[in-house]
Amino acid sequence: MLRLTEIVIDCHDPAALAAFWTAALGYRTLRTDDHEVEIGPADGSGPALVLLVVPDRKTVKNRLHLDLRPEPGCTIGAEVDRLLALGATRADIGQGEIAWSVLADPEGNEFCVLAPVQ
Repeated sequence: MLRLTEIVIDCHDPAALAAFWTAALGYRTLRTDDHEVEIGPADGSGPALVLLVVPDRKTVKNRLHLDLRPEPGCTIGAEVDRLLALGATRADIGQGEIAWSVLADPEGNEFCVLAPVQ
């Protein structure tokens, strides 16, 4: 049996992207060096994100993306507004009219904000 412990995101500026994702998810920095920054929940309850520097720029839609849900009592709209204020942008990946929002982090990596769990 395996356990998901890290999700790696290629990027140009790991420190800047870590600042976005720590604010977005309430994570903290776990480890950093010249080529990567690892962030994760303070209590170790979920997978960490490893932001890894790569030379090439993102050119196409991600083959893997994160789906995020607001905590109970929060709305998609409020969370989308918060993420946009942190530096996310709206992303059009041909999704059409849907019940969730597709955004991109400051380096263009798409992710979705879904309805909160009731």
